[in-house]
Amino acid sequence: MITKTILHIDMNAFFASVEQQANPNLRGKPIAVVGGGGRTVITTSSYEARAKGVKTGMAIWEGKRVCPELIIVVGDNRKYTYTSTKINEIFRSYTPEVEAFSIDESWMDVTHSLGIFGSAVNIAYQIKARIRHSFGITCSIGIAPNKLLAKLASDMQKPDGLTIIEPDNVTRVLERMPIKELCGIGKKMERHLNMMSIYTCGDMGRCDEARLTRKFGIIGKRLKEMGQGIDRSPVIQFGEADDVKSVGHSRTLERDIDDPVEIRRLLLQLSEMVGSRARRYGVSGKTIHLYVRYADFFSSWGKQTTLKNYINQSDDIYKAAISILSTVELEQPVRLLGISLSNLKHQAEQLPLFAEDRRKLEATRAMDAVNQRFGDMVVTFGSLLPGKEKAGSHVIPPSWRPDGIKNVDVKS
Repeated sequence: MITKTILHIDMNAFFASVEQQANPNLRGKPIAVVGGGGRTVITTSSYEARAKGVKTGMAIWEGKRVCPELIIVVGDNRKYTYTSTKINEIFRSYTPEVEAFSIDESWMDVTHSLGIFGSAVNIAYQIKARIRHSFGITCSIGIAPNKLLAKLASDMQKPDGLTIIEPDNVTRVLERMPIKELCGIGKKMERHLNMMSIYTCGDMGRCDEARLTRKFGIIGKRLKEMGQGIDRSPVIQFGEADDVKSVGHSRTLERDIDDPVEIRRLLLQLSEMVGSRARRYGVSGKTIHLYVRYADFFSSWGKQTTLKNYINQSDDIYKAAISILSTVELEQPVRLLGISLSNLKHQAEQLPLFAEDRRKLEATRAMDAVNQRFGDMVVTFGSLLPGKEKAGSHVIPPSWRPDGIKNVDVKS
């Protein structure tokens, strides 16, 4: 069996670094990037700010308390998605096997590229040089025999680091590595594992699989393998991702709302964003899921309905979402709204039988064509026009990818 060579590239303080390069007056200074809303938290901060104690997730006032000279910069999402897309193009010049994990992280499988470029280390240094030359920013790179270990390695030296985990060295590296350092082990999982006296990857790798399975079900085996540094998941290159199971979009609101008219308007906006993406990629779905998070941030609910027919028209998605909403009495103001379309199938678009439906389809096609050329929501429903300046996402969704159906257009 061939031992793979995987690179994980993690851009350092990505949003803040892009802003510092765009504005020379910010270079070398403590800055924090925030969203466009009046009530927001710090998305990321420069290394100068981190040295003063500024952390992601802090409220602005908290950041200012630990670092009075902190400069607040409103994020420009289009700038970040453009830069990320161009950086991934650099990666693909070394191998087609590139998988974007998020806007600032990607994996590369260079196993079959080593004969061309000499070594993984050589590829890593070339990538670092090209990113620095083209964009003036740095990245940390991990090299390992699988995705799990490559990501672990990229986190070990920041900023601008390069870490290699050789196959023969995996056991030694993991023996005392805290389990929280592994991708996929969140705070809740860490607490449960700690209650089982599992604190390090070595502990988890030695733990009896049956014990883990009794506690965590089918993922118990996966946890044991993670503790041993085993990861069989492939790098999924552009265009070869698994079939998309759903198309969805959510929005965290700039202020809590309880006005039914405003809630319906936002649901129409989300329905249009979901429908537009579904139509762009030729998918329709039968199941619509509505998700609501309340103002206290902790209370939430989600309900879904499955229709008789497949749909991808925005107004059909909206009607289904409103139907779900009508079955629930909102307990408090709303902080987040989300809609997803699932139970999908790819289908060729057929011309409707009735003239009214044909006119609706022609109008939708025209609207989609204009929006794809000039940007989402350039042409939209009349009821959305009063709030058109707020259309789109103020936060880059975790599902964002530089290509394909996950490529959600975002606004600043």
